[in-house]
This record gives sequence, structure tokens and C-alpha cells, in this order.
Amino acid sequence: MLRLTAGDTVLDINPAVAGAMWRFTHKGRDALRPTQDGQTDALMTANFPLVPWCNRLRDGAFVAEGRKVQLPANFGDSPHPLHGHGWKTAWTVVETSPTRAVLSYRHQPDAWPWDYEATVVYELRPGGVRCFLTVRNLARGTMPAGLGFHPYFNRTPQTRLKASVDGVWLVDDQTLPRNWHAGVVKKDWTHGDVVTHDITIDNCYTGFKGKAEIFEGDRLTHTLRASPNCHWLHIFAPTHDPEIFCAEPVNHMPDPFNKPNSGLHCLKSGQTDMVWMDLALHD
Repeated sequence: MLRLTAGDTVLDINPAVAGAMWRFTHKGRDALRPTQDGQTDALMTANFPLVPWCNRLRDGAFVAEGRKVQLPANFGDSPHPLHGHGWKTAWTVVETSPTRAVLSYRHQPDAWPWDYEATVVYELRPGGVRCFLTVRNLARGTMPAGLGFHPYFNRTPQTRLKASVDGVWLVDDQTLPRNWHAGVVKKDWTHGDVVTHDITIDNCYTGFKGKAEIFEGDRLTHTLRASPNCHWLHIFAPTHDPEIFCAEPVNHMPDPFNKPNSGLHCLKSGQTDMVWMDLALHD
């Protein structure tokens, strides 16, 4: 476990579990959902990097540069592979200081036939953290790639989210994008709305302007900012766990191989892509 400290802000990182943020506190209070001792599942941490894709790929099958790819399932009994590779493996510590940590993950070709290296950087400051995530294509051919972050915020019935978006991908019974709807559907995030809902929210919102604010009642508690290439914000608020929700800045939509203008990038050999997320905490 790595510990970064900046004044009264503390960040614990677990390289062995997805290089994830394990616990993030400010003045002794949890700023994100804390991870329980002994946990080995990245989905139960405070935040983890998404690489080389975000969310689900329908049946794990796609064609890239004329090459047919079939990926194995990696999430329970779902046939749709989830969140790439980085969340399922340990990361290597490259560099540490009292306020900064650099970790890397090297993927060797397998069902995903491209060699790549991912790097995550955590930079702590009093009252905030900035996270950088990069992926470099080390294969000879062109590799599709997507990036994002998966923070888990604490939630009460009074928690509100405000984020400028222009529409939402409605989903089918497999939680995969079905059709796009312009404007507001049930939740008006652009003007701010309570997160709690009578059914699970698990949707990708488009036109994200790179800033989201979280309130407890009328009190601002968090400001999330993301790099300009994160045009999508995936919001997950499950009914089975009413104490958390996710607001995930990502640079492409779910199931990107089957939708036009999905945001998925194609990296030539040696090319690198990057996203960042900044969390500022308010007393």
C-alpha cells in the first residue's frame, strides 16, 4: 500500500488491486467510498483507471483494421467484457514521493492482440487530487483504445449532481446503448438533480463539458474536472447500494465498436493517448 499526504489530505493507493485509490480522506472524512480491508475487487475501491476501454463491449466481438477480435467475458455471467484489463490486474510502482505516485501496467498480446503500456499518475494536494492516465500502443499495427476513471462517491438521499450534458444513451436489457435521446430524461443533471432514483441509473451522458459538481443539499462538497477529450460522463447509481454512486469521465461511449462517432481512438504504433481527472474537495 502506498500513502500520499498533503496537509490534512491523505490518499492510500493499492498497486496490487488495479493500481486503485484505496482511501481518500480530507480532515479525517472520507471523500470517496472507502475500500474495506482485504478487498480484492477493483469495483469495491474508491477509484480505478479504465484501460484500454470503458464500460461494456457487446459479446466481446469486433473487427479492427480488418482483424476479427473475440474477447473473453470478465464480469460474472455477463457475456459483455467490462472496463478493459487494468482493473483485473496488479500495477507496478514506477515512482513515489510524499505527494505523487506513478504506476504502470504492461499488457502482452492475448485475446486482445495488441501490446500496450498504461501509466497512471496520482498527484495529491491539500484538498484535492489530480489523476492522469495514459496508454501507449507498443504493437506494430494500429490499436483501438479508450480511457477513463471510475470514482465512487458517497451518497445520501440529499446528494445532488450538477453536470452540463446534452443527451443520454438509453440502454437495452443488457445495459448496452440502444438509442440516443437529446436533452433531459428523468434526471436534469445540467441544472442539478438528486442522484437517488426509483430504478438503477446506468447510462452514458453525452456533451459533457468537463465539469461536474456534487452537493449535499445546498452545500458544495466536490468539484470534478476532466480533460477536454472526455466528452462522455457515465453515471451509475444502483438501487442495491444506495450509499454510493459513480460519475465517470470517459473519452468514449459504451460498446464503441458498434456505434458511429463513439469517441474510440485508433493509435498508430508508438502513439499515446491521455485523459486526466481532477477532484477538488470543499469544506
